[in-house]
Amino acid sequence: MKILVIGGAGYIGSHMIKMLHKFNCNVTTLDNLSSGYRDSVLFGEFIHGDIANINLLDSLLSQGFDAVMHFASFIQVGESVENPGKYYLNNFSNTLNVLNAMKRHGVMKFIFSSTAATFGEPQYIPIDEIHPQQPINPYGRSKLMVEQALADYDRAYGIKSVSLRYFNAAGADPEGLLGERHDPETHLIPLVLQVASGHRSHITVYGDDYNTPDGTCIRDYIHIQDLCSAHWLALKSLFSGGESRAYNLGNGSGFSVRQVIDCAMQVTEKSIVVLKGLRRNGDPERLIADSALAKAELGWMPEYADLNAIIAHAWHWEQKSNQSR
Repeated sequence: MKILVIGGAGYIGSHMIKMLHKFNCNVTTLDNLSSGYRDSVLFGEFIHGDIANINLLDSLLSQGFDAVMHFASFIQVGESVENPGKYYLNNFSNTLNVLNAMKRHGVMKFIFSSTAATFGEPQYIPIDEIHPQQPINPYGRSKLMVEQALADYDRAYGIKSVSLRYFNAAGADPEGLLGERHDPETHLIPLVLQVASGHRSHITVYGDDYNTPDGTCIRDYIHIQDLCSAHWLALKSLFSGGESRAYNLGNGSGFSVRQVIDCAMQVTEKSIVVLKGLRRNGDPERLIADSALAKAELGWMPEYADLNAIIAHAWHWEQKSNQSR
């Protein structure tokens, strides 16, 4: 298979390229490096460019790709509230550029990196695919708009797609070649591990008075390798004649902020300074996925569902990164 990976220099995209290479795919990466890293693209051809460039998309997609995998989105919820235009332009409008170029060049298979943020405040737990989608921020709305457009592009043009709604992507390549690199870093596990490595002085827990066993928010963490496996199975399903679908991806069990910190201290054998902060607006108490549909239809099964394994792989990467800082 000849695959165009958009946003392949980012956290999830780079791990996906490594997996596609393992399965003997011919991979080309398109990334503008606004948040990704060129040295994260370990295999295949790399093209430095932007999906806002319609001429570039036409030039690329005329080369006979079998499918497109799309990871190039802005993902900061807070920024999306402050600067919604940036999110609607890149996450929605520029994705339409990709889809229209695909239509022009007969590329009919599309894997889309969506998000649990399309659901908004959970009405029940765990969240399955029929849960109402009522996003509460521009980031979530921009992703939902793409999902809605994909349904229309299937009906009108026959472009088949799979949207994968992640909960909390976490961990690192088990072989230690890749890991999480965000600037600024906002995700809990790498922040906690940066405290353990001495790169940060402390971690702040925003709210310890939620209606949970230890008072802190509960989230569903899914290992990056398991996330990529779901993408691979979704791609295979389209090549087997599968219809357009959307799947929720998570472990199906949640871990509290306090559990993550305690597990990190156990894995790293380091003390971690914890400060208490106030609740943040819009932080749901619990977010847990029901991934039964992906398991039933794709045959997907998480390999690294244990929190210790997720943090151990992330810690290996943090130690490696710390040496190069």
